[in-house]
Amino acid sequence: MTRRVLLIAGEPSGDLHGSGVVRELKKLSPDLEVFGVGGDKMKSEGMEIIYHISKLSFMGFVEVVKNLPTVRDVSRKLEDLLTKRRPDVVVLIDYPGFNLRFAKKVKQHGIRVLYYISPQVWAWHKSRVKSMRSLVDRMKVVFPFEVEIYKKENINVEFVGHPLAEKIGTQLSREEFFRRFGLTPDRKLLALLPGSRRQEIENIFPTMVAAARRLRRELNTQVAVGVAPNLGASMVKAFAAGDEMTFIEHGTYDLMAHADAAIVTSGTATLETGWFGTPMSVVYKTSPITYVIGRALVGVPYIGLVNIVAGEKVVPEFVQHHLTAENLVREVTRQLTDNSYAAQMRQRLGAIKIKLGGPGASRKVASEILELGEAA
Repeated sequence: MTRRVLLIAGEPSGDLHGSGVVRELKKLSPDLEVFGVGGDKMKSEGMEIIYHISKLSFMGFVEVVKNLPTVRDVSRKLEDLLTKRRPDVVVLIDYPGFNLRFAKKVKQHGIRVLYYISPQVWAWHKSRVKSMRSLVDRMKVVFPFEVEIYKKENINVEFVGHPLAEKIGTQLSREEFFRRFGLTPDRKLLALLPGSRRQEIENIFPTMVAAARRLRRELNTQVAVGVAPNLGASMVKAFAAGDEMTFIEHGTYDLMAHADAAIVTSGTATLETGWFGTPMSVVYKTSPITYVIGRALVGVPYIGLVNIVAGEKVVPEFVQHHLTAENLVREVTRQLTDNSYAAQMRQRLGAIKIKLGGPGASRKVASEILELGEAA
């Protein structure tokens, strides 16, 4: 019988998706010990947090190098747990830079590995897949096109659907949402979704704010900012001092659904916004060194998950030096004033729900974890 499971989710999206797995594990096996790296959402479902995601939530080559001492310390202490508390299964959730290296240590201890939310090998180099054959016992993917990539290397793979399908939705009608947050129903609403990492706020949010300032002046647009729970409104507000904006915590899905247009930092939020069919611009900016290295390695034409999943450029992307207030103002103005253009974008975004599958991913993954542990 499976008794212990070690989970590692190194960033907020992993914490969100991992929390569903923890919840289902506890339903299926209430006495199961679940511990590892996660955040507040996984903790609230009953996971023992050995390391909080706040210690590991950074990205980019330069940023990783700066934080190498922390990464090594976390890795050493987690490896100690492989001996001291010997889990039956180790579950790795996304976060490939850390998780794939740690998987090698796990296999040296003869422990089975289930990988949930595949490393984006289709975006980076597919050579990684060959090395994963000896590291991963079961691969659970959230995009249907990923299955064939792993099948070609004889890796045990299954498409379980995207966990967004079981979590995403609105709590408020448009009228209730506008009333609760003091917004004006007859004014267009622009949503700013600047990301969940401090470095994203520092690199990207000021340009969003500059564009929003002009749109408010030129189109009388009202602006609301979706604040990631791990950051808090006070931290984000510091980058928009004196600007007339509404900061929304614990209501991001309602904001995505009821906004007339959105500016969204590349990541899971682009899929979430696309789920609601809201016209958007995808943005990203990182350090120059990270960008140059990334451009050399990336093997897909788009950066936004919403475009990658759609298989075409459904929404515009503004990356690195293309991310300017002028470019954003031009694009958002079109989304807010050209009804035909906005309607076409909404129609094309309709494919996202279908491609992500229905609910049930967390239960499927939890069942596989217990089955894998019992087979060990």
